[in-house]
Amino acid sequence: MNKYQALTADVANPAGAIQRNRVLRNTYWLLALSMIPTVLGAWIGVSTGLARAMSPGISLVVFLVGAFGFMFAIEKNKDSAAGVPMLLGFTFFMGLMLSRLVGAVLGLANGASLVMMAFAGTGLIFFGMATLSSIIKRDLSVMGKWLFIGAIMVLLAGIANVFIQSSALMITISVLAIGVFSAFILHDLKRVQDGLETNYITATLGVYLSVYNVFQSLLALLGIVGSRDD
Repeated sequence: MNKYQALTADVANPAGAIQRNRVLRNTYWLLALSMIPTVLGAWIGVSTGLARAMSPGISLVVFLVGAFGFMFAIEKNKDSAAGVPMLLGFTFFMGLMLSRLVGAVLGLANGASLVMMAFAGTGLIFFGMATLSSIIKRDLSVMGKWLFIGAIMVLLAGIANVFIQSSALMITISVLAIGVFSAFILHDLKRVQDGLETNYITATLGVYLSVYNVFQSLLALLGIVGSRDD
């Protein structure tokens, strides 16, 4: 859809434009709200050592079962009143799972500053992709299948590295993940703006997962660099 076609469509169907703006606005608000349980979950995880108490293998199983279970439940209830609480519960769980990495980085001499750098970097990437999604007029739907393949490859490589424990592979995975999930943020927000995604809970879930993975990957990279400087 080019700029002229989008403008014509909005003039012909103003209700459609209002609907798209509503979904986009609700997505941004719910995404911002989802950061609260994520931070809370990470804080509880670091404070209690819950995630670190599990072995890497057990932690991986808990993460995969919990994450995919939550995502299935959220999609099943995306049109009901239970959708938002389930999404917020999911983000709390993701914060708990993130606490192992956060705790490890905070244990470094400059750990707190590394966490803040990862947070700031993620924010810059998000706002950059959000801005691009409002500027780019062409349809980006074709990106979806390639990004999905890239995400699966990153996931499989990440699972393998739980057992291999290679710093070089971790750096490669993190760099690839930042690229893939940054592009996913652009793709998913553009789908909302083009009216291809009309459910703000589904939209928020997709963007949240991308933001989460960008932050996690940046933090892992900074943690590796920081540990070598100690």
